[in-house]
Amino acid sequence: MPRPPADRKVYAHAKLRRLRREHGMNQVDMAHALGISTSYANQLEQSQRPLTASVLLRIAEVFGVDAEFFSEAAEDRLTADLRAALADEACGVESPAAEEIAEAARDHPEVARALVALHRRYRDAAEQTAVLSSGGTLPVPGDPHDEVRDFFYAHHNHFEPLDTEAERTAEKLELRPGRCADPLTVRLADRHGVRVVRAAAGRSIDARRYDPDSGLLFLSPWLSDGQRAFQLATQLALLEHAPLLDQLAGSAAELTPASPALALARIGLANYFAGAVLMPYTLFHTTAEEVRYDIELLSARFGVGFETVCHRLSTLQRTGRRGVPFSFLRVDRAGNISKRQSATDFHFSRLGGTCPLWTVYEAFSAPGRILTQVAEMPDGKRYFWIARTITRGGFGHHAPRAEFAVALGCELRHAHRLVYAEGIALDDPRAATPIGLGCRICERRDCAQRARPPAGGRLAVDPDRRTYVPYPVETGGPVT
Repeated sequence: MPRPPADRKVYAHAKLRRLRREHGMNQVDMAHALGISTSYANQLEQSQRPLTASVLLRIAEVFGVDAEFFSEAAEDRLTADLRAALADEACGVESPAAEEIAEAARDHPEVARALVALHRRYRDAAEQTAVLSSGGTLPVPGDPHDEVRDFFYAHHNHFEPLDTEAERTAEKLELRPGRCADPLTVRLADRHGVRVVRAAAGRSIDARRYDPDSGLLFLSPWLSDGQRAFQLATQLALLEHAPLLDQLAGSAAELTPASPALALARIGLANYFAGAVLMPYTLFHTTAEEVRYDIELLSARFGVGFETVCHRLSTLQRTGRRGVPFSFLRVDRAGNISKRQSATDFHFSRLGGTCPLWTVYEAFSAPGRILTQVAEMPDGKRYFWIARTITRGGFGHHAPRAEFAVALGCELRHAHRLVYAEGIALDDPRAATPIGLGCRICERRDCAQRARPPAGGRLAVDPDRRTYVPYPVETGGPVT
């Protein structure tokens, strides 16, 4: 069982109480099972004392969980979601203090999740009302993409059954990194009767389109060898491992039954399998450690693109062979996040955009270059980020192009394992850039980049500096 870092105390919060209730125990029963006193058990549930290594081991044996169950990642994310919901001006309520919101998420997570869910339903209802009043078509409530992101986040972006099957497939087909397309094509033909056809140029922007009636798999003619192999492996997952995909998606509490989220989750899992086939876990993890997570070297070694390597690096959380726990995202110039996965406790704002001081946005000013940043969150946690732009499309002078920035980040304590941290004063507080989750819920009041007042505050004009300065509501300062 993985141990928590030596410098970090682990508290049970409400999680131990939930475990006990799920197993039909009272505190006396639990104390007896763990071999501790009833008073000690009560103190653990109330977070008055931290969990010791010996108690963690006993909890793992009795309840079948590991130390990650008590990670603060989910709690921090719930706190951010609750703060964003309570800070929504449309709700017309005064947001409580940040400490009180954090306590609510820690001690009463079920209540906090219910409030977040109520806020989402409120926003869905408000959107539907606005559309109906303008004579438009009623939208489908909820965002299936958010459900799928929650699903992957709940699994720390790691699915061991898929990694295991992918390694078996790579071994059976004797796949060689960078030369996987031909064996996968043969597998699809021999096992499933699928014939791969190169689609006509200009007819479709789809990278992959499968016609089950004819057994034809159409692939875009513009795909590189690595992209072609990825699409072949994705189709193989959908055909060969459909029961496993259905099982993983169908049993997820984060996905609404009979909703578009289930189909999206299956595609996401199939893509996960494809990446794991082209970059088998053990080999990829070993190579990543050897090259100190040099993304460009890994891209050349495994014949896949920069973004694909970043995504795969964010999945290396196998017990006993863990990689650096990364967060990964892809964003456009307007700040729209189209991909976000996290194996860390870094959480992305759902409402009101993200922080413009984040290096992922600076990457657009330096196309093709890898930028680094030590970023400090308002709660004092620091992360190490790398970011670079990527370009999609553009096959021909008149062809449209799409430009994104991708970012990969980890807690600062892991940064020394990365080649990109060489020469950076990681321990110097002056090297850190203060960022936040987004202006709507960021409590930094001295940020020159702030676009809107923080929750519970106002913006006032400083005539000397010609800038907007946030004031707490109670100061009664001038308001713009």
